[in-house]
Amino acid sequence: MKIGTPKELFDGEARVAMTPESAVLLQKLGHECVIEAGAGAAAGFSDTLYKDAGVTVVKTAAALFKAADVIAKVRPPEEVEVKRLRDGQTLISFFYPGANDALMNRIAKKGTTVIAMDMVPRISRAQKMDALSSMANIAGYRAVIEAGNNFGRFFTGQVTAAGKVPPAKVLVVGAGVAGLAAIGTATSLGAITYAFDVRPEVAEQVESMGAEFVFLDFEEEQADGAATGGYAAVSSPEFREAQLAKFRELAPDVDIVITTALIPNREAPELWTEDMVAAMKPGSVIIDLAAEKGGNCKLTVMDQKIVTPNGVTIVGYTDFPSRMAAQSSSLYANNIRHMLADLTPQKDGVINHNMEDDVIRGATITYEKSVTFPPPPPKIQAIAAQKKEPTKVLTPEEVQAEEVAAFKAQTLSQVKILVVGGALMLLIGAYAPASFMQHFIVFVLAIFIGFQVIWNVAHALHTPLMATTNAISSIIIVGALLQIGSGNWLVVILSAIAVFIASINIVGGFMVTRRMLAMFQKS
Repeated sequence: MKIGTPKELFDGEARVAMTPESAVLLQKLGHECVIEAGAGAAAGFSDTLYKDAGVTVVKTAAALFKAADVIAKVRPPEEVEVKRLRDGQTLISFFYPGANDALMNRIAKKGTTVIAMDMVPRISRAQKMDALSSMANIAGYRAVIEAGNNFGRFFTGQVTAAGKVPPAKVLVVGAGVAGLAAIGTATSLGAITYAFDVRPEVAEQVESMGAEFVFLDFEEEQADGAATGGYAAVSSPEFREAQLAKFRELAPDVDIVITTALIPNREAPELWTEDMVAAMKPGSVIIDLAAEKGGNCKLTVMDQKIVTPNGVTIVGYTDFPSRMAAQSSSLYANNIRHMLADLTPQKDGVINHNMEDDVIRGATITYEKSVTFPPPPPKIQAIAAQKKEPTKVLTPEEVQAEEVAAFKAQTLSQVKILVVGGALMLLIGAYAPASFMQHFIVFVLAIFIGFQVIWNVAHALHTPLMATTNAISSIIIVGALLQIGSGNWLVVILSAIAVFIASINIVGGFMVTRRMLAMFQKS
């Protein structure tokens, strides 16, 4: 098959669906690659790079559509591109079928198979094809960079001879892929980062990235993540009011707000109202990643940056991935390449459009002149996080009582072991010779003390600790060396084996310890 990528016609779109790197891998699947001249120029990929990768460069889009069996694009097809599609051809691109019903029906009648990259089901096996997550990741990162460009201070706090600079306070609304990327970037730049999401189970992810999760004092049963594909579900009016009240409380204190809240096939929920903007400090910044769907902020203007009368900058750009075109193109081209790898299971350059496959079926919206959207739910659902029972907060008196009880239980256990051990030693000592008992007591004490030491070591340190003890315990090599000169051939053989095994313990023990410790050192 010939995989073709035309130049994007959408105004301002700089991404490209095929990179020289992905083209090399597509050719290993048995396909030929064709690209329109200049298609990758805006993303930094020249025609020469494509030619060096074995890609055929054609001069016009018309020639490309005529030559290619599979068209790989970023944006949904424009009117002129729809006219060029033909029966038996396959189109792979973002499509948003829920909002493009007429376009989908028109292409279906032409006999073109359409695979919508925004419809890839959210199951583990399909993560490598999840283009929405790839682009959301970039949008979240770029949102923080854009906020920094419009913010008049450092993100990190500083104490200098010229004065003290407080750290910026960043609030990220929505802890999905874009939100987590924004949290990670803001935290790494030194900002004090807060995050909110209607799914309390993401709190651990937020806190693991160094941010503080904003909890609401409101209990509401949330929809299972398996039923919503991992997206947030619509909240009740009562929950929304509690949410807005919390945001009003935070608005005067935060410097940067990044909103990422979107629910599939719906307008963006309004979360940052006009009075919240008015309450913010002059110089504050709002980055609205939901601007394309109406925006989470009441005052957002799509594709524009505005400054309110009280000095708050509101950015409503919808092309954040395109502003990092080289990175976006590389990730999206890999998503396309993985999709084509699933469509070419034999790596023989022949497309096998298996509608029994959950991923292929879920992403296919037109097939054999029929509209196949919406797809059936996948056979394997995404597993939702288990809801945790709320933990009771103990008072200082209760914590102290628990610690005393644990100490008493541990002491009693150790006393029992010592009593039983002492009784056994007395029993054995009544019959065993004194020379034996001298060594036996040392042996038993070594075991007891060693067990107590190892038991109290953190699990993370078990491997380097055991490696070191292996090396040290190999002092038995001394005994073997003393016996290796014996006149008895059996003693010599056993001593040689002991020396060999002890040597492995010594060398291996120190090597493992060194490698483990190197993991915690800066190069």
